[in-house]
Amino acid sequence: MTYNPDHVTIDQEEIEEVTEKFQQHTSPPIGHNTNVGGIAAERLRAFVERIERLEDERKGIQDDIKNIFLEANGTGFDVKILREILKIRKQDEQERREKKELVELYAMALGMDDV
Repeated sequence: MTYNPDHVTIDQEEIEEVTEKFQQHTSPPIGHNTNVGGIAAERLRAFVERIERLEDERKGIQDDIKNIFLEANGTGFDVKILREILKIRKQDEQERREKKELVELYAMALGMDDV
């Protein structure tokens, strides 16, 4: 490469050398992943399959939760209240206390003394 303050020139051989070094450092080993259009197909397939497996597991868990709610409802528990209790239990104590105080304050402002 010749440096001139007015312009820089690079010959084709230098471009090919730099390109080859770049590819050696960025390309996976041959046989590791089949590249299609610059995409590592096997790695992509592995990600997709992992996501699909987790989605299947999530669906199974959601079905289990739905069945528990149905069972609770069948024994006389109010599902809306159960959902509210679950939501409350996810909050820390300070957050619960603040929410309760705000609900009471708003209720008093509206003349709802029984809350």
